[in-house]
Amino acid sequence: MTTVSHRLYLPGSSPVHRVPAEVKIVCAVVAVFAVVATPRELFWPFAVYAAGLFALWRSAGIPLRWIAPRLLIELPFVVLAVLLPFAAGEPRTTFLGISLSTTGLYAAWGIIAKGTVGVAISLTLAATTNIRELPGGLSRLRVPAMVVTIVVLMLRYVDVIADEAARMRLARISRGDDPRTIRQIGATARGVGSLFLRSYERGERVHLAMLSRGFTGVITEFGAEPATRRQWSFGVTPAVAAICVCACAWVLR
Repeated sequence: MTTVSHRLYLPGSSPVHRVPAEVKIVCAVVAVFAVVATPRELFWPFAVYAAGLFALWRSAGIPLRWIAPRLLIELPFVVLAVLLPFAAGEPRTTFLGISLSTTGLYAAWGIIAKGTVGVAISLTLAATTNIRELPGGLSRLRVPAMVVTIVVLMLRYVDVIADEAARMRLARISRGDDPRTIRQIGATARGVGSLFLRSYERGERVHLAMLSRGFTGVITEFGAEPATRRQWSFGVTPAVAAICVCACAWVLR
């Protein structure tokens, strides 16, 4: 059965899959920063970013039908962006008889374009990196040990919490509750509170069990070699390309 923490990973043997986790993490973070720094008044840089992502997905064997539904996670931001052309101030322009703010249009375009590319980069990282490799990659990037420990425990127990929530929902439905109706919002809120308390209590029990087995608060063994210079040179190529596109956009602005 596929667990929650593994649903975003697509097993494969492509060159992108073989790049060490720390290299892909750095590449993704740098590429996102480059996208965010790109002037929103220009359109061609985002077309270049999209083309680069399509090429990367093709190389990694990631089908578009897998990416597209998962991009819907940004829908709340899209709704916000749609409202900006109506709410922002001067200067204004008319489109199909509707007065729209020019500043709001650029802001909406920036949110949608940058948000979509950023989410796509994150999905690409998740699709090509096994969840078990992330803590090791963070450790080799000298991320504080406590943060790595939190990530390890979160990745391990997110499935446990998800299963607990599914059991609670099934119990409610079996007792005649319909969580889709607005009248049950109170019961839903109480269920969320109960889930939080159960998770907190479970976390305390797990922590005590780990301490009784000699846990010192630091997870250091991950069993993987650091990336080589060749792997770094190959792996950060998309990030370097994104930086170049961003720099050209500012020069030609």
